[in-house]
Parts: sequence; C-alpha cells; structure tokens
Amino acid sequence: MSDIPEPEVSPAFTVEDIHRVREWQHEKRKGMTPQEICEDTRKGAEQFFAMRPPTNPAMLEEVKRSLDAARQKLKKAS
Repeated sequence: MSDIPEPEVSPAFTVEDIHRVREWQHEKRKGMTPQEICEDTRKGAEQFFAMRPPTNPAMLEEVKRSLDAARQKLKKAS
C-alpha cells in the first residue's frame, strides 16, 4: 500500500475537500489488487463504526412507535 499522507479536510467539508479525499484515495489504491482494496475498505468501515456512539434500544423503540403511528394516520387519511 502507498504511504501517501491523508489530506486535511475543513470543518465545513467542502466540495474541494471531497475532491482532495477522492484524489488521495485514488493514488493510495492505484497499485492495489481488488482484494487489497476490499481489505482497505473494510478497515475504513471498521474505524467509522467504532467512532459512532452505541445505539440506544429505547430510542429505537420510540422511533418505531412514531413511524407506526404515522403509518396508521396515513392509512386512515387514504
């Protein structure tokens, strides 16, 4: 894998930032095999999901109840 430094991105995450990240990713993966690209993608996904806060089961239940109530209202309205 390439040792190209990761680009700096602004707090606003602008279109220019997206272009820099895509160019960096292209250069980083240019000589990789498909298997290496998959592994690199998997590592990035693991890092991303590790940063996410754990999901609150009670909050999920409340969202489900809200959605069910909204569906019922739509059924009655139609």
